[in-house]
Amino acid sequence: QVQLVESGGGLVQAGGSLRLSCVVSGRSFASYSMGWFRQAPGKEREFVAAIRWTGGDTYYADSAKGRFAISRDNAKNTVDLQMNKLKPEDTALYYCARIVNLTTMKGGYWGQGTQVTVSS
Repeated sequence: QVQLVESGGGLVQAGGSLRLSCVVSGRSFASYSMGWFRQAPGKEREFVAAIRWTGGDTYYADSAKGRFAISRDNAKNTVDLQMNKLKPEDTALYYCARIVNLTTMKGGYWGQGTQVTVSS
């Protein structure tokens, strides 16, 4: 069974940065494509970024392009999301997930989430 634990969320002013991290249990992490999603109050969960299991390909929502960067460390079973130039509209609960379909960006296993709040 895959377990995911996110960390790194917090309160930051607009224009600031945060780095989210997700630790994934399981010996097959290196074969998982991974992603980050977010859900703001009253809104549906949305895709933010993903990284192929090889680490060579990354994918971003338009809202994240140029500001966010996803990376992974297969030796540590971690996937990180560096978020720069944060905006109040980035405020949401951020989830790490194993991506089971890179075409549809369908998430499979999910973490509990880490809260990101950006003040104006």
